Amino acid sequence: MNPKEAYVAHISCHLPEKRLTNEDLVREFKAWTTDKIKAKTGIEERRIAEKEPVSELATKAAERLFEETGLDRGEIDMVLLCTETPDYIMPSTACLVHRNLGLRKDCGAFDYNLGCSGYLYGLHMASAMVRSGMADKILLLTGDVLSRYVNPGDKSTRTIFGDGFTASLISSESQSGGIGNFVLGTDGTGCENLIIPAGGAVEPCDESTKEVYTNRYGNSRTKENLYMNGPEVFSFAVREVPPVVERCLELNDMTMEDVDLFVFHQATEMMLTKLRDVIKIPEDRFIIDIEETGNTVSSTIPMAIRRATKKGRLLPGDKVLICGFGVGYSWGATVIRF
Repeated sequence: MNPKEAYVAHISCHLPEKRLTNEDLVREFKAWTTDKIKAKTGIEERRIAEKEPVSELATKAAERLFEETGLDRGEIDMVLLCTETPDYIMPSTACLVHRNLGLRKDCGAFDYNLGCSGYLYGLHMASAMVRSGMADKILLLTGDVLSRYVNPGDKSTRTIFGDGFTASLISSESQSGGIGNFVLGTDGTGCENLIIPAGGAVEPCDESTKEVYTNRYGNSRTKENLYMNGPEVFSFAVREVPPVVERCLELNDMTMEDVDLFVFHQATEMMLTKLRDVIKIPEDRFIIDIEETGNTVSSTIPMAIRRATKKGRLLPGDKVLICGFGVGYSWGATVIRF
């Protein structure tokens, strides 16, 4: 059997209705201003999922994909769901999405737990399945309700993260969106710099994990909340991302000049600007698209691709280098030929 090609045939998005604006935040954090938040993050508002679980929000992204493409959902062979905030410890949230969508019983479905590199790892798995002939059409879903794990008193994370969901159709049948070769990597020594310490088998939730503590910067959280060591994560990205981009170009037989658009994980504008400057990427070929949604973890890259297409920044025939990096530490990169 000759290997098939794998394509990103379509991307759809779903955002929760509630908006958390900088104006909302400065009413709570009196020492801050809207300009200060925007300058530090590049973000003006974020979307917040108040009550809906991941299964319902991911289902909405998938339903939108079916509406936009006209695809018969009976053609889906596999569902991959990237989330760090599943509905339950068990069963897999992907199984609940499978139920909600009414997919075939012989369609596989599973979760995988990754953060800001998650879209790259999902593309890697999905493209491998398509190329091997194991599947023809795969539904790749991303999304978290991370806002529920951010302490309201922790301005270091509350100003950055938002909730957002995407659905990508990875198919052997398309005229564009060809997926290239991948670079993937891991450095588990950085695991404690982006973590929710309590709630797993290592430290189950109890009264002690609910105790609120405040650091010297005035940020409050419990062990059940998201913790981010911002300076360490920033240093990790600046250290690891440039060689990852270089290696990705080598594996895809490309130079910097061959890439029409660079779409990185939308962490913060400050981090993106630093990476752009270090790698020496021209501004007109580099996407910064975080202002209206914040950092939506594994959804930032597909959301940025979708919006770049809608705005006319990504055109048919363009070669796009995507790179995700974050919690784990974990990272990945590839090229998509649209």
